[in-house]
Amino acid sequence: MKVSIKDFAVTMEIKNKGVELDVYSTDGTHLGDLVVTKTGLTWCKGKTTSANGKKIPWDAFITYMQSQ
Repeated sequence: MKVSIKDFAVTMEIKNKGVELDVYSTDGTHLGDLVVTKTGLTWCKGKTTSANGKKIPWDAFITYMQSQ
């Protein structure tokens, strides 16, 4: 996987707009974007906008990860 930050215009604390990460497969295919915000994570598969992405709040993400 290749993951890069689209815009690094953030301070130490993530603000309302959040940080958007580009996610690529090892062969360079764009898989989607991961948006990290104060309220949770949004996965935007392919060219999906964050408004249409799949959202998960932090508490649900933490519970899911701890169950793995």
